[in-house]
Amino acid sequence: MVRPLVGFDSDGRREISWRTTRLWRCQAGTGGRDVILVTGIEPNLRWKSFCDELLEYVTSVGATTLVTLGALLADVPHTRPVPITGISSDPLLAARHDLEPSRYVGPTGIVGVLQEMGQQAGLATLSYWAAVPHYVAQAPAPKATLALLGKLEDLVGAAIDVHGLPEEAKAWERGVDELASDDTDVADYVRSLEEERDTTELPEATGDAIARDFERYLKRRGESG
Repeated sequence: MVRPLVGFDSDGRREISWRTTRLWRCQAGTGGRDVILVTGIEPNLRWKSFCDELLEYVTSVGATTLVTLGALLADVPHTRPVPITGISSDPLLAARHDLEPSRYVGPTGIVGVLQEMGQQAGLATLSYWAAVPHYVAQAPAPKATLALLGKLEDLVGAAIDVHGLPEEAKAWERGVDELASDDTDVADYVRSLEEERDTTELPEATGDAIARDFERYLKRRGESG
């Protein structure tokens, strides 16, 4: 259950802050496409009604594509680029954006429900997931957030103002480095993950792929400047 937060207002009086879902309608870049941003919490009850209301709004303003972002715990080292997996149940969409078909079977969260109902509502649906080291399970993981935003930039074709997120990602990695240095078991485990990652043929583990990502990053920044 997601509990409300208690705090103080500007006058020093105690107040309750209720967690909720917020929507912003904006434009991606100068003359770019309209984008609706949704952030919020997983509701405790009435998931279907929640998704129905959300999808009713986004379709009423002409949305055609639904993109969800998420993270999962995995056997990955924090010192390497964050692996991002893109999935879609739509074969055409998967082929167009080089996504994997969705083959998951089992319990799901509100993201899975929203994806399924969005597809039934006629939206093109796709999802990006960042793999986060399971030995650093506490949120947030700014390095994963930055990697997901990079994928979103590619999709919408516009640069996203990430503010101080790159610095936060570096600080997060340094903090995990310190954690590993204080525990020999964790340090040994991280080294084994690094060796495994570096010897695989995953595209994101290669220097050429990293260089291409950096070139795309610079190009996006140059076009938006």
